[in-house]
Amino acid sequence: MKLFLWFVRRFDWARALATGLLVLLVLIRIWDHELVQTFRYNAFDFYQQVKPRPQQPFPVTIVDVDDRSLSELGQWPWPRTTIADLVDRATAAGAVAMAFDVIFADPDRLSPENIALDNKDLPDSIKEALRAMPSNDAVLADAIARSRVIVGETSIRQSAGAAPQRGPGPKVEYAFLGPNPEPFLMKFPELVQNMPTLDANASGRGIFTVRPDSDGVYRRVPLVMMVDGQIRMGLSVELLRVATGGGAFAIKSNEAGVDGVVVARQLISTDSDGTVWPYFSQSSPDRFVSASDVILDRLPPNRLRGHLVFVGTSAIGLEDFRATPLGLPMPGVEIHAQVLENILGKTMLVRPNYTIAVELMTVFLLGLVIIVLIPKMGAAFVLVLTGSLIGGYVLISYLAFQNERVLLDPTYPAFSAVVLAIFMSTMNYLREERERQRIRSAFGQYVSPDLVAQLSDNPERLILGGERRPLTILFSDVRGFTTISESFKDDPAGLTQLMNQFLTVLSDGILSFGGTIDKFMGDAVMAFWNAPLDEPDHVRLSCRAALKMLADVQALNEARKINRRNPDKPFHLIDVGIGINTGECIVGNMGSDTRFDYTALGDAVNLASRLEGQSKTYNVGIILGSETAKHVRDEFAVLELDLIRVKGKTEPAQVFGLFGGEAVRADPNFQKLDSLNGEMLKAYRAQRWADAESLLAKMKALLEGMAIDLEGYVTLYADRLRNFRETPPGTDWDGVFIATNK
Repeated sequence: MKLFLWFVRRFDWARALATGLLVLLVLIRIWDHELVQTFRYNAFDFYQQVKPRPQQPFPVTIVDVDDRSLSELGQWPWPRTTIADLVDRATAAGAVAMAFDVIFADPDRLSPENIALDNKDLPDSIKEALRAMPSNDAVLADAIARSRVIVGETSIRQSAGAAPQRGPGPKVEYAFLGPNPEPFLMKFPELVQNMPTLDANASGRGIFTVRPDSDGVYRRVPLVMMVDGQIRMGLSVELLRVATGGGAFAIKSNEAGVDGVVVARQLISTDSDGTVWPYFSQSSPDRFVSASDVILDRLPPNRLRGHLVFVGTSAIGLEDFRATPLGLPMPGVEIHAQVLENILGKTMLVRPNYTIAVELMTVFLLGLVIIVLIPKMGAAFVLVLTGSLIGGYVLISYLAFQNERVLLDPTYPAFSAVVLAIFMSTMNYLREERERQRIRSAFGQYVSPDLVAQLSDNPERLILGGERRPLTILFSDVRGFTTISESFKDDPAGLTQLMNQFLTVLSDGILSFGGTIDKFMGDAVMAFWNAPLDEPDHVRLSCRAALKMLADVQALNEARKINRRNPDKPFHLIDVGIGINTGECIVGNMGSDTRFDYTALGDAVNLASRLEGQSKTYNVGIILGSETAKHVRDEFAVLELDLIRVKGKTEPAQVFGLFGGEAVRADPNFQKLDSLNGEMLKAYRAQRWADAESLLAKMKALLEGMAIDLEGYVTLYADRLRNFRETPPGTDWDGVFIATNK
């Protein structure tokens, strides 16, 4: 029973339950229920309502069968001869091409032969005359043949008496740039086509079908789709294709779906299903000309010259209005016109495949931040934190829309953060008393767990003083940390997060090989081995820890490079220098009667700190003192670097570089490199500059096939040799390099 109570007291039920809730929220987003979609779409609509696409002049015009046209020319449908007149006059007015957002699926009931058939009381002579006249459909077909006309096709509604599907018309050539995209495209089961005589004379055929979202709003338009197993193009892009020469089109795709459609030598980016998100502007009368003005020749001069023309209807009785993100209904033909305007102006909204991953990651990261931080903070902080996280993300979402036209869902991550914040705040309130009872001394947060255990068993050791013992001391520091800090001047939280990341990486390397972390000094770390517990193998363990630290920092750099938020911003690598030295030290509790630390003091500590500073001079990640190198050079890949006199010391110190473990040490190339390096240093110290340069060249050639980075070291000695050739150091030179920096 006592064991069970001990376990319950230490298990953080609030965080465990919150983590389960977070997983549930992520799964709900993956499921993407219709309600979740509706909130997301409404947010995207709100963005467009706040900042609709600015009105710009484009060569796109809608010839509108409006109420005035119906009052002047009669009810719809008009005789096909009237439509033919419309085509001829628009072509004569300079229209480049025109697309019909209407369909002519049945024969014209007003054709002469149909009048003769339907009026049996007419004299036979009149009937014969009527039958001899060309049909209205033939007249329209001839007009279509004289122009560049795209006939519209649909697959959603089929009016009573509409002609059945007649099969594909002339094939448009297309290509796949990538895997077969057909499984990802929107699919429609049926196709209602125009009269064969019209279809045969058309320059193109475009689908004007647009499906609304679940709430009835038309936000997306397919550019390519599958209709009864055939790949077909939408009306807008088919008009663009025909107007630019009628060449082939291509569908660019990847394993995740469609990337875009290549038409008129430009790539139009799409969603993975081949749809686009038009960036809507307000409905404008400037887009429209009345069909009666075209037919009755009342257009202003050059109104249609050079324009791409849609023919559609805004007449109230014809019921072709659609709900749009801007909140007001819009004629269906105007949606197609806005799609074409977006293509021409390159203003299409985009929702790339990665946005879903970003939204899921945001839900997850916001949730983790709330789960981790809220149990430790007060109510005011909870409100500020939650509001800041949500507000910051919503602002990022809006700025992505405003500046990049990227649609990033602001609703679900914000909703998830609110749910988790409420849950964690409730848990905070319920366990406040229990948390107070679990508070322990903060002493254990500042010293190693081993030391805490020793002090618990031997309280008499909690006094000032220390003992002399051999230690291996490690100092690490980040090169160029000032530059890195400056890049985060507008993001102190990001700098804190980065520091926590790489200090955690360095700490893990030290602790995983039994080291004691003495202190953190900004971006620097001091650690030692063989205290407080005895560790006979402390020299080797420190070297293994240093190699792991460099490897882990390199992995951290790779992860940062992949996951950075702004790829255009300069990226600064974290470059760590490490100095290791072994020697006698005083280790114990140092400080005052009221405040002290468990630390190490001594000449060996000072030299380790100086060695770390020299890692930048030699451009080597790990520098070893001579005592450390003596213990490990037969097992690890160690090269002598120099004989230096560090700042603050009079005696010269032999320094070495650590480049790897046993595998690197056993490499024949490394052994040859070690031999060449030793001979080069002998020639250098003997002032045999030519021999040293020759050996240095051999080292450089050998290094080209090795993974060891000694470019900075070789360059350093090449510069020294060149300088000494010009200004010899004199016969009394002892080969010692005097280090002027720490």
